Amino acid sequence: MNRIFYSFCIISAFFCICVLLFTGCSRPETRSKPPAHSRPYKVNGKWYKPVASSRGFTQSGLASWYGKDFHGKKTSNGETYNMYAMTAAHKTLPLGTYVRVYNKQNNREIDVRINDRGPFIRGRIIDLSYTGAKKLGVITAGTAPVKIVALGTPSPAKKKKANEPQAYVPVNYYAGVFTFQVGAFKDRQNAERLRDKLGTSYENAHIAVYDNGEEVFYRVRVGKYDSLEKIEKDERVLIQDGYPDAIIVAE
Repeated sequence: MNRIFYSFCIISAFFCICVLLFTGCSRPETRSKPPAHSRPYKVNGKWYKPVASSRGFTQSGLASWYGKDFHGKKTSNGETYNMYAMTAAHKTLPLGTYVRVYNKQNNREIDVRINDRGPFIRGRIIDLSYTGAKKLGVITAGTAPVKIVALGTPSPAKKKKANEPQAYVPVNYYAGVFTFQVGAFKDRQNAERLRDKLGTSYENAHIAVYDNGEEVFYRVRVGKYDSLEKIEKDERVLIQDGYPDAIIVAE
């Protein structure tokens, strides 16, 4: 009897261990803190790819516009600027991001695609194409108070039906390579002098060369951050040090 009971206990224990091992292998590992870049994972034969970030990006400030002086020149993503297309420039949003722009003065709104960097003036948050500015009612005044909401990138899903709104995939608006732009020059020597001066007090003082097809600009930048939150904490330091025009940009 004891031998039978003893054998039963061993078999039961073995069965419990098998159950625990099976259930442990059939579900994804849970972590209290997810990795910086979530990798695709497989469960029950099906692959899942986590979205990098679903947080919305909103910003309020002034919208401006740029037109024929830049028409036909290169944008930051290599495209040719078309003042009649629905595009815009932003300092930090990923290139290719679509944003909705609300004019706070007349309640108009438009959707534009970010394909360029700018505007490089404190207080201005987006530079609209001529057509975008015209539809939003910004042409005459030149600037207008707006709110922008990042929509993401167009969904690669099946073709949408007529009158069906475009679907967007969220992207990570807060991760990337961010730096401070302190000045921009057409004369490289002037840019080098400022870079050398900044290099005595700040890390990663460098010059970013921008060629729009007709002119070359030498943009002097300092610092290197991997998140928008981190660089925003140090923005006031540069301003207090005597660089009130320093602005955050994405590289």
